[in-house]
Amino acid sequence: MNAAARKAAGGGGMGRGPAVVLALVAAGAFLISYNFFAMLLRGGVGNSAGAAAGARDPVVAMPAWMRAAAGGEARRRPFHVALTATDAAYSRWQCRVMYYWYKRMQALPGGEAMGGFTRVLHSGKPDGLMDEIPTFVVDPLPAGKDHGYVVLNRPWAFVQWLQKAKIEEEYILMAEPDHIFVKPLPNLAYDNDPAAFPFFYITPSEHEKIIRKYYPKERGPVSDIDPIGNSPVIIKKTLLEKIAPTWMNVSIQMKEDEETDKTFGWVLEMYAYAVASALHGVQHILRKDFMIQPPFDTKLENTFIIHFTYGCDYSLKGELTYGKIGEWRFDKRSFPDGPPPRNLTLPPPGVPESVVTLVKKVNEASANLPRWDDGI
Repeated sequence: MNAAARKAAGGGGMGRGPAVVLALVAAGAFLISYNFFAMLLRGGVGNSAGAAAGARDPVVAMPAWMRAAAGGEARRRPFHVALTATDAAYSRWQCRVMYYWYKRMQALPGGEAMGGFTRVLHSGKPDGLMDEIPTFVVDPLPAGKDHGYVVLNRPWAFVQWLQKAKIEEEYILMAEPDHIFVKPLPNLAYDNDPAAFPFFYITPSEHEKIIRKYYPKERGPVSDIDPIGNSPVIIKKTLLEKIAPTWMNVSIQMKEDEETDKTFGWVLEMYAYAVASALHGVQHILRKDFMIQPPFDTKLENTFIIHFTYGCDYSLKGELTYGKIGEWRFDKRSFPDGPPPRNLTLPPPGVPESVVTLVKKVNEASANLPRWDDGI
């Protein structure tokens, strides 16, 4: 303790009173600041009307000081990329493109946080990509347990991988085959607060009756459940080890409940991850800049990932014809039995940069990957 501090702490009665007051003021300021920033992270700050209604902003910007801290620590906080996949040809060509761009971005300045990579293959047996992409083989669910919904194998795959694999990194990025990195990705998580992308179609509050089957009222408000899926998410490995078994069990329970299955459909497993996280008291930093989804997101801006889940259909005038096969199109579902041809025709003038960039990225990968046309 320095002299001034010793004097304030041990001086006579005249010094002790002001010192105590100052200490109380400082402590109060700290608590106010801490609670304010905690509310920012949890989405609890809003106008009084919203607060009274129990609403919270579904997308909360990370405070500037925290964003700077996270950016500064990115090199010291690497994450392991975990890509769940099947051995189907449809999955293989997407995995090859994804891994190609992971390596490209990892090698660039700013890619220091992009650590190891594992394709978690939940087909139960090796395939032709074992020598090209680091792969860990796990078992699928027992026959019939996925009810024809192959995505139900994803949480079970993570449970097995986390139990059996040696993972050096403290954090994990859960990713999918139809993700293309467009710039180096830093660690967007902050300590025990994972980072996730908010999906506009994940709306727990609109399905409270169903959600309450898995997240009872005594656990808290439905607004505690984030509008996310499991991917993309950057999360501490220790947290995911706790969440994954619950995610698996909730996914299976939801699939076996007729009402839930009919309501959630193809995004059922995403809801299950969001519910499982809330059951463990985990909420996510919601990052809109995590990724974009063409054709609805038209600009790259500052995004890190292109998610090409939707078909891109356009007229030769560059007009979007969504829901109708366009004169020019790119849709991953057009290539279920093998990879798209090399050197795909670029979109016509007027098509947004997000779609143009997507096709260019696929073309570059296919031009540089060996035996592309073999569909290994």
